[in-house]
Amino acid sequence: MKFLKKIFGFETSVKKKSEKSEISDHQNEQTGEDLIEKQKLKKSKKSSHLINKKSTKPDLEPEPAPDSEPKSQTKPEPEPELEPEPELAREPEPESETKLEEEPKPEPKPEPATELESEQKKGELPQHKEKSIFKRFFSKEKKVSLDKGLEKTSTSFFNKISKVLIGKTKVDDEILDDLEDVLISSDVGVKTTLKIIDKIESRVAKEKYIGTQELDKILNEEIINIIASTEDHEKFNLSKSKPHVILVVGVNGVGKTTSIGKMAHYFKSTGLKVVIGAADTFRAAAIEQLEIWADRVGVDIVKQEMGSDPASVAYDTLASAKKKNADVVLIDTAGRLHNKVNLMNELSKIKRVLQKIHIDAPQEVVLIIDGSTGQNAFEQAKQFTSVTEITSLAVTKLDGTAKGGVVLGISDQFNIPIKFIGVGEGVEDLQLFDKKAFVDSFFKKK
Repeated sequence: MKFLKKIFGFETSVKKKSEKSEISDHQNEQTGEDLIEKQKLKKSKKSSHLINKKSTKPDLEPEPAPDSEPKSQTKPEPEPELEPEPELAREPEPESETKLEEEPKPEPKPEPATELESEQKKGELPQHKEKSIFKRFFSKEKKVSLDKGLEKTSTSFFNKISKVLIGKTKVDDEILDDLEDVLISSDVGVKTTLKIIDKIESRVAKEKYIGTQELDKILNEEIINIIASTEDHEKFNLSKSKPHVILVVGVNGVGKTTSIGKMAHYFKSTGLKVVIGAADTFRAAAIEQLEIWADRVGVDIVKQEMGSDPASVAYDTLASAKKKNADVVLIDTAGRLHNKVNLMNELSKIKRVLQKIHIDAPQEVVLIIDGSTGQNAFEQAKQFTSVTEITSLAVTKLDGTAKGGVVLGISDQFNIPIKFIGVGEGVEDLQLFDKKAFVDSFFKKK
């Protein structure tokens, strides 16, 4: 009973306190000064609620109350300060409103994340653009060097054609005869020239009338069609079984050692690991020159003393390349044509030795030809194709001669695709052969 009395007594005391507070409220309503103070208290409470929304520290809430204590000068006023606590408990709606107000706050947070993602995307796009721009710039640089390398050939060719077409308005038999002489004198070759002229004659007969202004376009198209490579050789296709072994052959003085160094640079620039084998052990200073190129390009080289067995060097090179997990192996060979039997025996021995390590080796046999020798290049190709199987050609020194037409004749007559052409002395001047770009530069008027 005492416990109940205490409880009921507590309830009555609470009621008395509430009644006192109500009486005090009525008294405050009667005085204008109390109304002003009450409005200030409400404003301070609202501000405290706003502060509670922004910060989670409840200890800072009662701070505005002591500011009002000296103004009221009554001690029962701290008791109504306890009333906001039940008011907070009795007002779930403003709490839910605050939750609703707090919920949109995390919503703008993903917005900066999306902005960052958009910025990253925006940042990625210019990177791709920069790469594409770099590729276009790089291809333009290649095209400029190609145009410059074939400048002498192009100038000589069109100077001869312009003399043929002076005062002519229609392509007739006389112009075709003169064009035949121009092609032969440009080292295109007799058989290839006759093939081109026959195709132009058939087009003239079919279309009945062709002006001299259209002759360049027709000649351009027919030369593109006559080049042996029907595939796209902008990429040097490597075999799936590593390493891809390339045997490099050619007579001395055609730029074989230099071409190997530039080919190594090309493959390394595409991200491939390259090993060079100095198997030309008979020519003086051949090993030293190839070693200089290997150091310059930054690839590994396998060598032996001068006079060593070339097949032994080739074997060591391929064995070392397999241990190093190399992608491409370039093997230099002796370029002797004075004794074809010895050359044939040497190349066949190298192939047999390589196949002991790699059954598919060599996957490529590249013949290096000096384009400046003109018709002599035909003889070189004829001699080497009779000795061994040639899979592709690399024509060098086209920048220093007006005999660039030899590329067309060799490609047509021997039906061997051209993989590389040399149009300068720089490391980047050994380019992958693109027949459209080549013919475009060949027909570029100055």
